[in-house]
Amino acid sequence: MRKFRLSLVVIAILFLAGVLFFGFKNKIKPTPLPPAKTYQTTADLGSQNSAAVASDSALASEINLNIPFTSQAPNQNWSLPYQQFCEEASTLMTASYIKGQPITGPSDADAKLLAIKDFEMQKFGFYEDTNADETATILREYFGLTKVDVVSNPTIDNIKSALSAGQAVIVPLAGRQLGNPYYQQPGPLYHMLVIKGYTKNGDLITNDPGTRRGADYIYKANTIMNAIHDWNGGNVDAGRKVMIVVG
Repeated sequence: MRKFRLSLVVIAILFLAGVLFFGFKNKIKPTPLPPAKTYQTTADLGSQNSAAVASDSALASEINLNIPFTSQAPNQNWSLPYQQFCEEASTLMTASYIKGQPITGPSDADAKLLAIKDFEMQKFGFYEDTNADETATILREYFGLTKVDVVSNPTIDNIKSALSAGQAVIVPLAGRQLGNPYYQQPGPLYHMLVIKGYTKNGDLITNDPGTRRGADYIYKANTIMNAIHDWNGGNVDAGRKVMIVVG
C-alpha cells in the first residue's frame, strides 16, 4: 500500500510538471527591459532623417518604446464587445504613444474603446475582426495620424528597423499559434497586438491586449513571425503576412 501511494505521488508530480512545462513554454522568463523611450518626430531627430534611422545599419541593440498599455477588457469584462476589442485596444495604445497622451485608467480606456467602436460602426458597419487595412483606416481617420503604413511580408529586421526609428508596430495574428497561457483557451482565432521593442537576445516586447498580464509581454521572435496572418475572411491561418507601422 505504501508503494502504491508513493507511485501515485510520483505520477501526480510528473503530471503537474508536464502541465507547467507545456502550458508556459511560450512565456519567456522575465528579462530586464531596456529603458522606455518616448515618441520622437522626424524633426525631433534633428539632421537624421527617418530612413537613415530605420536602416539596418542603424538598428539599436535593444529598444523599448514607451507605449501605454490597456487590456481590451479594461474592467475585466470579457463578454461582447470587449472580447472583440483587440484591434481597438491596439490602435488606442499606439495613438496614445504617438500623441503623448496617457491612458489614465480602466474607465478612460473603456470610454475610448467604445468611442472607437462607434466610429467603426459608422465607417464600416461592423467593429469585429478589422483587417490590417481597416485598422490602418482607424488610425488615419479616427485618430488623425498621417504616418501609417501597411507593409506586406515583413521580416524581423523590418520590425526592428521600425522600432529603432521610434515607430510602433501593430501585427494581425493567428492568435492560437501564439501559445499564450493567459488567454482563455484555446485562444482567439484572430488577434492583434502592439510590438513595442526587442531585447538584446532578440525577443520581442509587446503590449498584448488579450490578457490583463499583457503589458511588456515577451514573445520569441519566431513565435510572432510565424503567427502573423491577416483576417482573410476568417481563414486566418492562410491570411497574408502584413504589419502596420505607425509614426
